[in-house]
Amino acid sequence: MHNSAIALTPFALRVFCGPVARTLKALPPLLTFVMMVGCGNSALAPTSQMPLAKGSVYAAAFDDRGSSAVVGSIHHGISYWRLSDSERLFDWKHIQGVDTALVAADFSPDGTWALTADKNTLTLWSTTTGEGLRYWQAPADILSVQLSNDGDRALAGLSNQTAVLFDIRRGGILSTLRHGGPVHSVALDATGNIAATGSADRTAASWDLRDNKRIATVRHGEEVQLVALSADGELVLSVSKYDKAMIWRSQDGAVVAEMPLRAGRLKRGLRFTSARFSLDKRFLLTGQTDQTVTLWRLDDLKNPVSWKVGTRRLWKPVGSHILDVAFTAEDGQFLALASNGILFRLHLPNSDAK
Repeated sequence: MHNSAIALTPFALRVFCGPVARTLKALPPLLTFVMMVGCGNSALAPTSQMPLAKGSVYAAAFDDRGSSAVVGSIHHGISYWRLSDSERLFDWKHIQGVDTALVAADFSPDGTWALTADKNTLTLWSTTTGEGLRYWQAPADILSVQLSNDGDRALAGLSNQTAVLFDIRRGGILSTLRHGGPVHSVALDATGNIAATGSADRTAASWDLRDNKRIATVRHGEEVQLVALSADGELVLSVSKYDKAMIWRSQDGAVVAEMPLRAGRLKRGLRFTSARFSLDKRFLLTGQTDQTVTLWRLDDLKNPVSWKVGTRRLWKPVGSHILDVAFTAEDGQFLALASNGILFRLHLPNSDAK
């Protein structure tokens, strides 16, 4: 997944946190509301929800603007949605007449191309015409994918302990990034020059694809299940099941922050299942296994804003999880798509600004 811009407008707000009232002047509304909600422990509710699939979903992805989605349903294969009017525009199949079991999907940063992957094949689609333009066989089982701008290159995390950069237009492998275990997650920056990978070998790595060199390696205590990369390639989020989630610099591996997740819940399997940096790198939006979506302000990780998009038993992390999250072009509006096929629209309510 890639990154999206979020517009912020200054205003003044009176915030009450415990017995102390203080006025925060000339702060962006999103920034101020993060502070306000962070004072309490209650999660917000979605403003609306809509099913994009009947039953469970294998995989799904938003475009960077939160205007489109690719959804892989167990019952009807892959569909492409325009979210502004909830219109299902295209149904896609890798093999004609056979519903594709989607493993992973991604959009080019400009949203004009979509990449879908089943267990063994990749297909490039035009989001304008719905036409499938390229179809490639992967050298091993596909676990994750990312698409570069203009849809010219695709990075795939594979079960054979590599991530492979494909020339998706002309064919052929441009580079191979090696790990000591299956590569569960991959990410690209907006230029397609910097990559991040997360592997079962308990490491996350950053790479310079211009010379195919590993830049930095960060070690976790368990398998790395998810990586996300800021649009400029500077920051990496790496997430390990039963272990911590960290933000670190791609150029030297220096840890910037460790996400404040409770150890007990991590041991029960709570983890991030999707994540996206805002374009300005001030915010991180995450989806979790407990049906929670959280907005983190990177300079104050102790006071996040959360939405609960479903009910579950906290002591047993089962059920629907968040497949993808997105910032949108509208202030304070966010999206989340759960594995039960439901699209949730999330909103930061208007404050009592004077």
